[in-house]
Amino acid sequence: MVATTELDLPRLRRAFHRHPEPAWREFHTTARLVEEVRSIGVDELAVGPEAYDPDDRMAAPDADSDEVRRWMDRAIERGADEELVEQMAGGNTGLVAVLDRQDGADGEDGPHVGLRVDIDGLFIEESADEEHLPVREGFRSETEETMHACGHDAHMTWGLAVLDAVKRSDFAGRFTVFFQPAEEVSGGGHPMAESEYAAGLDSLFAVHVGLDHPTGEVVAGVEEILAMCHVDATFRGTSAHAGKAPNEGDNAMQALGTAIQNAYGIPRHADGMTRVNIGVAEAGTASNIIAEKATIHGEARGETTELMEYMKSKLSRTLDSAAEMHGCEADVEIVSESPRVDSDPELAGVVADAAAGVDGVETVTERAAFGASEDATFLMDRAHREGGRATFLIVGTDHPTSHHTATFDVDERSLPIGVEVLTKAVLAAGEGEPGAE
Repeated sequence: MVATTELDLPRLRRAFHRHPEPAWREFHTTARLVEEVRSIGVDELAVGPEAYDPDDRMAAPDADSDEVRRWMDRAIERGADEELVEQMAGGNTGLVAVLDRQDGADGEDGPHVGLRVDIDGLFIEESADEEHLPVREGFRSETEETMHACGHDAHMTWGLAVLDAVKRSDFAGRFTVFFQPAEEVSGGGHPMAESEYAAGLDSLFAVHVGLDHPTGEVVAGVEEILAMCHVDATFRGTSAHAGKAPNEGDNAMQALGTAIQNAYGIPRHADGMTRVNIGVAEAGTASNIIAEKATIHGEARGETTELMEYMKSKLSRTLDSAAEMHGCEADVEIVSESPRVDSDPELAGVVADAAAGVDGVETVTERAAFGASEDATFLMDRAHREGGRATFLIVGTDHPTSHHTATFDVDERSLPIGVEVLTKAVLAAGEGEPGAE
């Protein structure tokens, strides 16, 4: 039986859209998700540090920082349960919800099926243009510095609605929904993949909205999810008066400039595509002072995990060498990273079959290149390593501008499409044999 959800999808999506929070600060978001999950009713609910080991997080903020406390206080002021927020202290956000529907009739457990959705927003101020739908309809972000500019508000809505629909079905197995924090910094996939809740996944679905695929198109499984690493570097030199005694300084600004120039000169690899970028560079205090400190935030990617490792090694060495050239020291940190994993073609076929009969689906694309990175690959990799299957699918949506822009929006006609495609795929996967390949 394919069940449907009784949740109000636009209402949910718009509520999440109004209160976006960045990576590892999703306190209000997590609290709202917990409220909705409890209303649905599940057999197991793990929040924050119950869902994963905090030490496994990547790109995590300083647990005791005033900045994290500010986001906690803001969540409480906006109605989040204070006890629940304090449970997430230090930025341990996100949750895992489990439906345990093992029938045990034949002495064997049913399959373990997982769904991963991400929950964080971006540091982008949302457009105030009256033509922008969230402005026109009154659900623009209420937090000036952040917005849901990548569709994670839709992803959370799908996660809740599919959970509700599967509960209403005759699914016989274990269904786990990973509401993952910190995707935008590639920080949350690793701890959730290392957790007990990711053990023994027979089938895992990860999903994204849009990505230049229109409303009515479903991509059953993406390929070429690039391996990626985020790299931060701090150059430390010696300040001096730029006019009177420039020779007494060790110029961190020069180290930064050399590092940027040389990073883009790293030789590409014959075995496949590689990428490098320095996205943020900061240095200096005044025009007449030799800069004693400079920082950069960069990244490297590769068509394979091995190619990413090559670029990561070269970039780290380039940053160290630039510092040494100018008499400075460099602190180079690999903030986060994720491997390449491709969708399993058999499970992608399950999605394609499910999508073919869904009202509103006009095109089913078996596979498409992703061309970017996603830390859902940690969960996908664990499923594959333990004999299961995983696919990353795309539910198309018409979006007026690109992802990560101030006027990004989701066509809400895609919300019920995503729920039905995912629900049918989950139920179809649940009919398979545990551990089947």
